[in-house]
Amino acid sequence: MSAEAAGNGSGAAPHVELRRVTKRYGPVTAISDLSLSVDKGSFTALLGPSGCGKSTLLRMIAGLEPITAGQCFIDNLDVTDVAPAQRRIAMVFQSYALYPHMTVRQNIAFSLSVAGQPRKVQNERAQEVARILQLEPYLDRRPAELSGGQRQRVAIGRALVRKPEVFLFDEPLSNLDAKLRVQMRLELAKLHADLGTTMIYVTHDQTEAMTLADRIVVLDRGTISQVGSPLELYNTPANKFVAAFIGSPAMNFFAIDIAATNGHTARVILPGGRPADIGVKSSGDARSAELGVRPEHLILVDPKDPGAALVGAIAIIEHLGNSTILYVDTPAGQLIVQGEGNLAAKSGQSVGLRLNESQAHLFGATGATL
Repeated sequence: MSAEAAGNGSGAAPHVELRRVTKRYGPVTAISDLSLSVDKGSFTALLGPSGCGKSTLLRMIAGLEPITAGQCFIDNLDVTDVAPAQRRIAMVFQSYALYPHMTVRQNIAFSLSVAGQPRKVQNERAQEVARILQLEPYLDRRPAELSGGQRQRVAIGRALVRKPEVFLFDEPLSNLDAKLRVQMRLELAKLHADLGTTMIYVTHDQTEAMTLADRIVVLDRGTISQVGSPLELYNTPANKFVAAFIGSPAMNFFAIDIAATNGHTARVILPGGRPADIGVKSSGDARSAELGVRPEHLILVDPKDPGAALVGAIAIIEHLGNSTILYVDTPAGQLIVQGEGNLAAKSGQSVGLRLNESQAHLFGATGATL
């Protein structure tokens, strides 16, 4: 993706910028000719599956990984060959890596101690950071006396005490249980709102990216698939990879034939022979494609309803309380349908599925959105 395509879109100078960055490990290319700019004060998430290059990208920004080709700029300064300690960044890792023999106060102030700051300054800054992160009651405890969430807050405090230009987070919540992850997401969102510091956050968890970030960079095999706000990625995915990765339950895909195109609409023939009109940017001369539709955009109707795009039988039901997930066997394959929590349905029941055509997407042979 070009630098312009992955730009910040604001017209202002980016706070962090990568220009045509490549990272190779011997014959393996982890990052390929990637350009990206990050706005000052933004919360940007690097999202993608394991092995896509997101942590490598973060470590190159931090200076922990040398760049094979390309340049890295922070606040308009070329830091490509600058040591990590001189980049005015702070990084929070997946592992808390706290010193077990030190108190919370000492762990938070450790970098100031190494830098030779006076004890008074260390205590004042540790106290200030503890207040921001609600750690004041625990300042004299040791890590073994803290919960997982409290330890992660201490790790964040250790980074915060340095007053960095940029915060880098490498999957900091993945070691926490589900309830603590939700709590820490809220605390990180509040921290960003209070500080207004530029934050770049690596995660494979789309929920974290969607709830925390104002801008998400979706990575696939060392390249950028799409950059946008959470809702832009959800509602207008650039390709099948983004469409499949964003959203839970995942988007349904099945093959269709394109009968005709008219302006920005394509008439498609669904499995079973029913036609549907789907909005397109440009389908060109395509005669076949894949239709993508999210589970909440398939509506259960009577199988004899004339508006039913597909007819099938319910195979599996998942009652989640706030919603019900159905797996329905149809001529298009097994499709996932998301309905209300009190939805009355039985396994084996014959149902019709009405398609919300305005919310459906077409993907061509290369996976790009038509």
